[in-house]
Amino acid sequence: MLGVATLAAFATAANPSAAAGILPAVVLLISVLLSLWFNRGRAFLASVSLLLAYAAYAFTADPQAVSFAHNTVIAGIAIFVPLNFALISQLRERGILHFRSYRWLLLFVSEATVITWIASAGNSALSGVAWHGVLNHWLLHPAPIPVAGHLLFAAALVLVVGRIRENKAPVEIGLGAALLAFFMGCAWHATPGTFAAFVSAAGVMVLVSVLQESHRMAFRDELTGLAGRRMLEEQLLGLGPVFTVAMVDVDHFKKFNDTHGHEVGDQVLKMVGARLEEVGGHGRAFRYGGEEFAVLFADTTIEEALPHLEQLRRAIGNHAMVSRRRDRRRAKREEQDRRSQAGTRFPEEFPSGSAGMRESLSVTVSIGVAERNRRLHTSAMVIRAADEALYRAKGSGRNRISR
Repeated sequence: MLGVATLAAFATAANPSAAAGILPAVVLLISVLLSLWFNRGRAFLASVSLLLAYAAYAFTADPQAVSFAHNTVIAGIAIFVPLNFALISQLRERGILHFRSYRWLLLFVSEATVITWIASAGNSALSGVAWHGVLNHWLLHPAPIPVAGHLLFAAALVLVVGRIRENKAPVEIGLGAALLAFFMGCAWHATPGTFAAFVSAAGVMVLVSVLQESHRMAFRDELTGLAGRRMLEEQLLGLGPVFTVAMVDVDHFKKFNDTHGHEVGDQVLKMVGARLEEVGGHGRAFRYGGEEFAVLFADTTIEEALPHLEQLRRAIGNHAMVSRRRDRRRAKREEQDRRSQAGTRFPEEFPSGSAGMRESLSVTVSIGVAERNRRLHTSAMVIRAADEALYRAKGSGRNRISR
């Protein structure tokens, strides 16, 4: 980042007005490199698409007159960038290098080739002059954005917003915001400074979304949605002299996992995490590791936290979780085998409530709680004391709170 910024400073020292033109390229290049570093494939593709679009715009821009090549670039980027974003929005995140990732390189090369071919119309026998008439068609004429560009932008925005509603991840929001900023820039493409400002904003949005996504992955548990252990450790550093920590553990989880399977075990952890997130008393829940969770009560004594923990323990114990013990297809196949051996015709539908398909599961938790005091004067000592109290709760019969 410092190297690129230094080069930009030297390049614009003699011509300060060129800084606005270089800024988008610098921002987008940083976004490309950062996405590559964090292995964020979708943000990488979006950044590359924006960088290529701005490079084509800057290469053909002529302050003296508007050329056919520049109009071709405007029409091309207004069509291809929304198309790329629409395709990117439907991808699963699989990183930069994955099976058949080269197809994106071929797509970008194909788009650049088409724009170059049309832009060179009249300059070579290969391109001919027919493209002049085609570009004047009402669907493609850049005035200031082609109608085809409006349609593709609207379609891409619908797809991106749909993904945001499904998954409010930072990268999803960043892609939508970057697409909107680029479209606004295209609307003012006749003013290079304004176009550069909007494209820079689009690059910053993708860049920041990559940083936010990386922060979320580092500090938040993917399964339960709770903050992770690293976040708990950071929160403990900023606490005052009074706080309480509760360690929560799912009773008999290993036996439960072995009996019902890991998929059902994950459902249990999600359910416990959801109940923990609703804990009262301004407590904040964290996934500590495995089947163990932590609840932090800042500026709260142990006496003030205990009623909320008791309410939490009862809420988890009273929650009847209905779960499928076996996969539906496997159950239907086994049922079909049994009935065929008995000479019975297999019915069209397998009842969802049949034995082996669904069952009601009861889950309990044990809780150990400790507060900071003169004896336990560091956060590490408080957590250790809460862990010891948790083992006492489990040793006393589980499904209880110990202090």
